[in-house]
Amino acid sequence: MKATNRFSIHFKLRAERTKDGFAPVFLGLVVDGTRSYMALKNFQADTEHWDKIKGGGRKDTKSGRAINEYLDEVRMAIKAHYRDMELNGERITSDTLKDAFLGNVQDDTPIMFSELVAYHNEQALALLSTGTMRHYYVTQRYLIKFFKLKYKKEDIALFVLNYKFISDFEIFLHNHKPADHQKPMDTNGVLKHLVRLKKMINLAISLTWIEKDPFKGFKMKKKKVEKEFLNEWELESIERKIFQIERLGMVRDMFVFCCYTGLAYVDLMNLRPDHIVKGIDGQPWIKTSRQKTSIPVNTPLLDRAQDIIASYAGNIRAISNGTIFPLLSNQKMNSYLKEIADFCGVKKNLTFHIARHTFATTVTLSNGVPIETVSKMLGHTKIATTQIYARVLEQKVSDDMAVLRSKINLKCNV
Repeated sequence: MKATNRFSIHFKLRAERTKDGFAPVFLGLVVDGTRSYMALKNFQADTEHWDKIKGGGRKDTKSGRAINEYLDEVRMAIKAHYRDMELNGERITSDTLKDAFLGNVQDDTPIMFSELVAYHNEQALALLSTGTMRHYYVTQRYLIKFFKLKYKKEDIALFVLNYKFISDFEIFLHNHKPADHQKPMDTNGVLKHLVRLKKMINLAISLTWIEKDPFKGFKMKKKKVEKEFLNEWELESIERKIFQIERLGMVRDMFVFCCYTGLAYVDLMNLRPDHIVKGIDGQPWIKTSRQKTSIPVNTPLLDRAQDIIASYAGNIRAISNGTIFPLLSNQKMNSYLKEIADFCGVKKNLTFHIARHTFATTVTLSNGVPIETVSKMLGHTKIATTQIYARVLEQKVSDDMAVLRSKINLKCNV
């Protein structure tokens, strides 16, 4: 990067402070758009020999040329300090450059990215769930890989962050090929890492550790993805299947339970007997809060869900943990669900979160439950969120149009 693209020097005569024909000269520094001014000590210029337009001494007079000689010395000293700071990897601003010229002693040790990560994680541990923090750790590991590739080291100074850094990191994520079984990231996967990086950078800006937002002008677009869910046939096929392998039957039961309640995996694992209470209608309800958002969840239990709870009333593993269902990792759940899908002839990529989508679509919306009610049971704060999870099925569209067709035909026959 050329210094002239980001760095300039100019001089200004403060004519309003003229005394006996002489006025002080101020030095102006501009670095990356930021400005800093200071008076040149022990130097004043003869106002008659000053060129206002060019900001220096007049070249057609001896006194003017003498002024320019001194200003050239100042300019050369400033440029020398700039080069030294650039070679030493120091943070260069108009103020730090001015301090270097004046010989002000300051602690110029740059704040490193690792310091931001440590402070962010310390604060976030008290506010975010374990699952959310795990996602931040993954993003931070990707950043270290990026540092190693681009800068040949595991840590960088925060002042290095700029628009190009963000753009390069985005390309790195798109091009990264995992060594394990995982697939390369798609657009939305990359976006999640960028969002987490932006939140950490916003913290640095709030702490005044960064002067400029490197994300300014950077566009982050999310790709719309149709959410997978089970139709009635697929759900019924899984419900009725008899498994000889106990672990598959257990995972199927928990999956189906969430298809009829809309609970996410982590909320299912946290579900305790005291979360089942008598509702306003005298029937059993789930009353809990989503771990992800702490939003209350109040959902009446359908008969199928009640039957599944009853079948696990004496489960030793669940009782020992104080939960309704035995504890099982999400990774194992999803692995077993792929086996279940094969056994049941379901061709979709079955994951546990599909149960939540199935509740929103096949179980509720397609059976005429208003979206406002579905949103409440899912623990959403906005209807727009529910619309992403729950789309209206073609069968529902067909049924609604059949009703409309009947009304129109009735009017025509009158």
